[in-house]
Amino acid sequence: MKQEQFNIVELDVRAHLRNKSDPFHIIMDAVKKLDKDDMFILHATIKPAPLITLLKMKGFVSKTERKAENHWVVTLVRKENRQWLNEADHSMAMNIDTEKAPRQESWDTETIPHIIELDNRGLEPPQPMVRTLSALERSRPGDEIWIHNDRVPVFLMEELTNLGYSYTVEEQADGTAKVKIMKW
Repeated sequence: MKQEQFNIVELDVRAHLRNKSDPFHIIMDAVKKLDKDDMFILHATIKPAPLITLLKMKGFVSKTERKAENHWVVTLVRKENRQWLNEADHSMAMNIDTEKAPRQESWDTETIPHIIELDNRGLEPPQPMVRTLSALERSRPGDEIWIHNDRVPVFLMEELTNLGYSYTVEEQADGTAKVKIMKW
């Protein structure tokens, strides 16, 4: 049996985190450039649970390993390549599903559309995006997600456009933004 080969793409964002800089856009830019045969290894000062959840929604599985007090290593591969996590040179077991945010709504069989309201103000990025995308994943066609964020969610808007969702953004006088997302 032929052993599958993978390319390793490694990114270390510990310096960004130590300098209180949000590396989310750097990480997502790297993820967008990944080929199907790439294994992504991320070094961070914290366990990036919201990021792991977001990438799971994008088709990745992961395992995490704490190397030191301020050094976490997250290894991510596409779901179809999950066996590579066992071949990688890391000692922790796979961390699939354990980072999933708890389900906040349970749906009945009614056909009435739901409006899901999320107040994302005060949350650190990427948590507002993760909460919003998770709500969209749980919602049904016809439902609407109404979110209130600290600012216009530029990265979320880009992701919504990529996923084909329609939305409206209403900037508030206090600098916050209300977004309505329609799921069709």
